[in-house]
Parts: sequence; structure tokens; C-alpha cells
Amino acid sequence: MIVTTTNQIEGKQITEYCDIVFGEAVAGVNMFRDIGASFRNVFGGRSRGYENEMMQARTEVIEEMKQRAAAVGATDIVGVKFDYDLANEMLMVMCSGTAVVTEDK
Repeated sequence: MIVTTTNQIEGKQITEYCDIVFGEAVAGVNMFRDIGASFRNVFGGRSRGYENEMMQARTEVIEEMKQRAAAVGATDIVGVKFDYDLANEMLMVMCSGTAVVTEDK
């Protein structure tokens, strides 16, 4: 299944629009990552703990969105958008896209 931020897939023609599909993940960020991130805020540098948490959450939401697209009979997902938020020490990653059926041109 191709998942893309573009509205079309080169070499394929959209033959059916199935549904808008979503993926959501909410992850707690532990105290030790918070402490490390606090030091990086003061001294500079990257927070690998937060980066790894974001990468894992992004992978999970894409997989969830693919499963939901397959459940409505889609072959691909176009127009994917991501949103990130941090609230109450919880990392929230959301994505949405249009589940479509495509065929080779």
C-alpha cells in the first residue's frame, strides 16, 4: 500500500475514493526523558528520547491508518497529513489521509 502526502500517485489512476482514514497515538513521555530534555533546553542539543518516541508513534499511526484503509477496500492512501502535540506530558501524533483504490495507467 502506497501512503503519500501528494494527491495522486505517479503511474496510477485513482478509480475510487473510499473514505477519510485516521491514525492516532498517544504516548507518555517518562520522567527521565523529561529531565534529559530539560538539560538540552539549557545547554543545547537534540533530545534523542523524544525523537525516538516521535518516530515510533509516527510508525504506529501510519500502520493504523493502513489497516483502516484496507478495511474499507482501499489499495493506497493519498493526501496524508500529520499533526503533533504535547499536552500534560503526553505526546500525541495524529495523521489522516484519503483511502483510495488505484490501478496502473
